[in-house]
Amino acid sequence: MAQYEHLPIYKAAFDLLLYFEKIVSNFSRYHKFTHGSCLRNLAREVIMLIVRANNSTDKLSALEEVRIKLEELKVVIRICKEIQAFPNFNSFQTSINQVIEIAKQNEGWMRSQASRKRPDSPTNAPG
Repeated sequence: MAQYEHLPIYKAAFDLLLYFEKIVSNFSRYHKFTHGSCLRNLAREVIMLIVRANNSTDKLSALEEVRIKLEELKVVIRICKEIQAFPNFNSFQTSINQVIEIAKQNEGWMRSQASRKRPDSPTNAPG
């Protein structure tokens, strides 16, 4: 089994989950068990998908799932902002910035994997 704890994307996703665990405790009771649970669950799913991608031979499909989950997470964060579930604007800003940073790392990983899978272009083919 491949190691994943050293991956910057894993560390960032884990930090995001810990941040959500902390910040959701300050949500009102209603928001804590609806939107707060959604934030925490999506963050856990992102971490599990990163682990799956790292252990998979077809990393691109798992990384595409990470991309989708991060987009879903952005939507939930935006909803939490609009309904004022976050205790302050800084909580929203920190959350969205962390998700954006993870998304950038994911895109970089996807580009790296895509370049490895590309066959030689016709101009580079021996012949």
